[in-house]
Amino acid sequence: MKYFIANDHAAVATKKFIKEFLESKGFEVEDLGCDGERVDYPDYAQSLCRKVLENKDSKGVLICGSGIGMSIAANRFTGIRAALCHDAYTAKAAREHNDANVLCLGERAVGFGVVESMLEAWLSASFEGGRHSARVEKLGGCC
Repeated sequence: MKYFIANDHAAVATKKFIKEFLESKGFEVEDLGCDGERVDYPDYAQSLCRKVLENKDSKGVLICGSGIGMSIAANRFTGIRAALCHDAYTAKAAREHNDANVLCLGERAVGFGVVESMLEAWLSASFEGGRHSARVEKLGGCC
């Protein structure tokens, strides 16, 4: 499994933490984010979403100050299901019920302990399908 990760200037520390965490679990991680210079988050969300769509079975993690801007920008792409999560429960539900392929979070909203528990939940969960499949299908290109 390959993970793409991107961030804006408000989320450098969390990006580094997540990158190291994923690599320690044996995942390949491609860092598309910035290292501190002021940037526009939609540009980074766009870059990550294109990579996720081009690389079958990959996933992405987007981080900004609140996570809101990144999730809005990412969900403009057909085929991307970006979930703004705040804890392990929402991260797990995003994978199991929504087949989310991009995890969004805010550096200013959650600390490293919560980030780690979210990643553990995200990594261990998979899409349940079943009754959720028809709902997820309605998300693709409806508008």
